[in-house]
Amino acid sequence: MPDKKIKAVLFDLGETLLDFGKVQPGQIFCQGARLSYDFLKSCGQPVGNFKYYCLCNMVALQFRRLISGITRNDFNSLALLRWIGVKKGIRLDGQQWRHFAWLWYEPLYKVATVEPDLKETLTKLKNSGLKLGIVSNTFVSGDSLEKHMEQVGILDFFEPRMYSYEFNFRKPDPRIFMIAAERIGEATEKIMFVGDRINMDIEPALKAGMRAVLKTAYTNNGKKIPAGAWKINHISELPALIEKINSQAVSN
Repeated sequence: MPDKKIKAVLFDLGETLLDFGKVQPGQIFCQGARLSYDFLKSCGQPVGNFKYYCLCNMVALQFRRLISGITRNDFNSLALLRWIGVKKGIRLDGQQWRHFAWLWYEPLYKVATVEPDLKETLTKLKNSGLKLGIVSNTFVSGDSLEKHMEQVGILDFFEPRMYSYEFNFRKPDPRIFMIAAERIGEATEKIMFVGDRINMDIEPALKAGMRAVLKTAYTNNGKKIPAGAWKINHISELPALIEKINSQAVSN
């Protein structure tokens, strides 16, 4: 009889492991613009007028997001912002550019929360022998996301960590789920995918042959859970759910 037990868990990031809630994009952008502008100015860089700085970056980011929506191919915001800066004569070393990207992201970091027992839950999953990984649709630099995860003490739990801007496709494209399965080293039927979006996480994970768990979030309020998926309110419910599923797999 084939082993049908869950051996690995892949997580979405935003509203799954890191909870941002409903943010005001314009306000977050302006805060990031001010932080990054002040940093460049403190480094003696030719930043020019703040309003013009905001406008240039906003137009570039909105244009690239529009293109991404059409092509379904995310972009690396750090690479874009760096390209804009270099064109204006800004010169920073690698560490400074990473800090620059973090300053753009920092307002989001400040509003984000995680479950108080998240680290303990992930430790339970790891100690039970499960492999853990991340697959996230994002244009935010992986350096910033990983700094955030490091700050809340969860970064080292996850390998692989996959960000959509690194690929020519993103969820719900089945290829990213297949690559994730290869990188985590398990067959799809032995992988559980946990996410907050039905169309981007749950439905494509089920189509890929994975088990799927919907994490309660504002992004799925009032939406029907697809057949074959489970729903949890907190990540802390996962260890018991996986134990139950694996026990049933053995008995069947």
